[in-house]
Amino acid sequence: MAENFEITDEMKSKIGFESGPWVCEVTSTSVRAFARGVGYTDPVYYDEEAAKKAGYRNIPAPPTYLGTPIFIPGQSDDTFSFPPGSMVDINHGLPNLLDGGTETEYFDTICAGDNLTCVTKLADLFTKESKGTGTMLITATEATFTNQDGKVVAIQRSQGIFY
Repeated sequence: MAENFEITDEMKSKIGFESGPWVCEVTSTSVRAFARGVGYTDPVYYDEEAAKKAGYRNIPAPPTYLGTPIFIPGQSDDTFSFPPGSMVDINHGLPNLLDGGTETEYFDTICAGDNLTCVTKLADLFTKESKGTGTMLITATEATFTNQDGKVVAIQRSQGIFY
């Protein structure tokens, strides 16, 4: 339990850090697999003809699916597929992590055939007290997804809880 944890000036200096870009592919196979995995049954997520009849240019990506990062052995993180050095290390020393939630704001439709470039930013750091875990560090990140035409199509905001 972190009873005396404080955010240092060095940690604060990392706020605003932006990753290098990495590409996420949106393929018809990955869209169908995601839709199936989360239980969507609408034919627009599986059939190109049904998607086009519904007004989409191709099979649309279901909510929260923002493509699959391209993995290149030796050039990508083995777990998350982003390029090495893309995530800022704030050296907080807290061993445990919880997902603090994610929200996605959409600005345009994402469809099979799109390639999205993602850049993440450390937006904020703050602490909260918990009776069970002591002082928790909350990291707020923001990921911006831009399509192949240079248009921002989504921004995803997430929180990580370290304790």
